[in-house]
Amino acid sequence: MLEALFRLKEHNTTARRELVAGFTTFLTMAYIIFVNPNMLASAGMDQGAVFVATCLAAALGCFIMGFFANYPIALAPGMGLNAFFTYTVVGQLGYSWQVALGAVFLSGCCFFLLSAFRIREWIIHSIPHSLRVGIAAGIGLFLGFIALKNAGFIADNPATFVTLGNVHASSVLLAAMGFIMIIALTHRQVPGAVMLSILVITLLSIIIGETEYQGIVALPPSIMPTLLELNIRDALDVGLLSIIFAFVFVDLFDTSGTLIAVAQKGELLDEKGRLPRLGSALMADSSATMAGAMLGTSTTTSYIESIAGISAGGRTGLTAVVVGVLFLASLFFSPLVNTVPAYATAPALFFVAVLMTGGLAHIDWQDITEAAPVTIAALTMPLTFSISNGIALGFISYAVVKLCSGHWRTMSPAMLVLSGLFVIKLVLFN
Repeated sequence: MLEALFRLKEHNTTARRELVAGFTTFLTMAYIIFVNPNMLASAGMDQGAVFVATCLAAALGCFIMGFFANYPIALAPGMGLNAFFTYTVVGQLGYSWQVALGAVFLSGCCFFLLSAFRIREWIIHSIPHSLRVGIAAGIGLFLGFIALKNAGFIADNPATFVTLGNVHASSVLLAAMGFIMIIALTHRQVPGAVMLSILVITLLSIIIGETEYQGIVALPPSIMPTLLELNIRDALDVGLLSIIFAFVFVDLFDTSGTLIAVAQKGELLDEKGRLPRLGSALMADSSATMAGAMLGTSTTTSYIESIAGISAGGRTGLTAVVVGVLFLASLFFSPLVNTVPAYATAPALFFVAVLMTGGLAHIDWQDITEAAPVTIAALTMPLTFSISNGIALGFISYAVVKLCSGHWRTMSPAMLVLSGLFVIKLVLFN
């Protein structure tokens, strides 16, 4: 049956190797079951219900990717997109989490249509590489800012906006310890470094009396507080169109970049350097996003951590299916998730920030017309506490700089159209 479903011999792999690969991938990305409920709870959502929705959305996405696209790529609610959901759409703009879920669902529908009609390639090829890197780095800085805030490293200040927090607090010290642990274990290529850090810091916080122990295993909590609670009608409000676009835009480039990176690592590209069944993989991603919104979680996307499973020998969708099964098994660990404090997950956020800002090394900093828009996009995301604002200002500044410097011929028509739309958005809906 496994041979018929996943063509193991054709991909020069075995069921045992795929099992090990799936377990390895799960260990590297299981931190999301701790981080996502904690973050979305800040948006007013029921933490237990979000935990169940996170596990179910991840499992469903992995199953679709595994059975439909037959790739060893795992999915789960995405980092950065969950922060955008909580701190920008709900926290800053004041929309309810039900409306935010509606926006996530609509973005999944748009992503599905873009994949079905193959418009995605036109969009991807129209956006300059430097701007894509800058946006990714900006999301990383945004996550880093949130991580420092959650850990207590930074605090508000009426004169300087932010300042150094109480570095003597136990939460700050534990968060610092957690981050150092992640870096050390990752450098030594220990699987599950992020999850191990979260568990160790949580254990230490229990020992010193900072956190109340709530148990490890129990029946899954109810998903009813979030199930089908999305508000699609209000999400169609004109003011939310830019938010929906931001969800689509970030997911599109995040997923496309992840798929190509994972495929290169696993030698899954064809002789022309293209990924076979790319449309199937992208449609699996968008379907998981729509399902996740109905269950009650932010955008579900492909995880770059899938490379860990690829390195362990995973080559087919069986790897993704194994990850999905492990996410389902995680449903019974809700007490442990509820025990984890925010400062224990902050190091995971900061670690993701480090990874996402690494792309800045590939920017041509000698070309000021490339460097300036990248810097604007990357810095304005954390400083305006909004991914969508950073994207908008990045697009607008890129178009204006290129036009004024006489390099307008290097821009695609799509860049000009998108930049114009962002100007309208900032003038009329900000």
